[in-house]
Amino acid sequence: MNNVYTHGHHESVLRSHRWRTAENSAGYLLPHLRPGMSLLDIGAGPATITADLAALVEPGRTTALEASEAALDITRATIIERQANSVDLIVGDVHRLDLPDDSYDVVHAHQVLQHVGDPVQALREMRRVCKPGGIVAVRDSDYRAFTWFPELPELDEWMELYQRLARANQGEPDAGRRLLSWARAAGFEQVEATASLWTFANQEDRDWWGGMWADRILHSDLARQARATGVPDEALQRISTAWQTWAAAPDGFLSILHGEIVATP
Repeated sequence: MNNVYTHGHHESVLRSHRWRTAENSAGYLLPHLRPGMSLLDIGAGPATITADLAALVEPGRTTALEASEAALDITRATIIERQANSVDLIVGDVHRLDLPDDSYDVVHAHQVLQHVGDPVQALREMRRVCKPGGIVAVRDSDYRAFTWFPELPELDEWMELYQRLARANQGEPDAGRRLLSWARAAGFEQVEATASLWTFANQEDRDWWGGMWADRILHSDLARQARATGVPDEALQRISTAWQTWAAAPDGFLSILHGEIVATP
């Protein structure tokens, strides 16, 4: 199965990932957690969400899974920094989890299924390792549902470029709207589907998001892939400048829609 991560792990990507917390990225899951639960976090990344979730289910154990040793090293750094001693670290493929059936009370994935080759198979595996009566919780953004103002044409260009490159990697950038259908196809009968937003509408937030993407479109794996497919540097620089222009607009607004599911095996 394809597991190409379109963004890669450049500092500009990790900058955005380290901003994520359980509160701003897994609020739909928090009411379901209690101390003593076992939790599997798939695609833990820099582990800021993982460490938050682990603290909420202690003394239960949390397992953080990443797709490679290199990616797991990024996870490990935060786990050590946060002294999250209840977290175990493993490498694995969500399509073929090397874990026993019925292992975890909670199986969680944030911004993962949009990047995998077969999200339905991934959800089948998440269902398999979840205990009866446990929950599978997934949240993914929906790129086509992003909304911004001012309506800069270069940001439309950015959207079309991202859609093309993500799909070339066999990803689904509009995953948020598909989570419910994927869960049904994976065999879940009890699924609660919700949605939530990230919103960037004050100067501090715009500076952070716009600056992050101004760098990301020039230096991340996404940029390297774009250049490899013939996108000229001038086009990438134009998009980068547009993100800075958006960030500087006093009435600049951006909302990012996320689909969410809580499913019971």
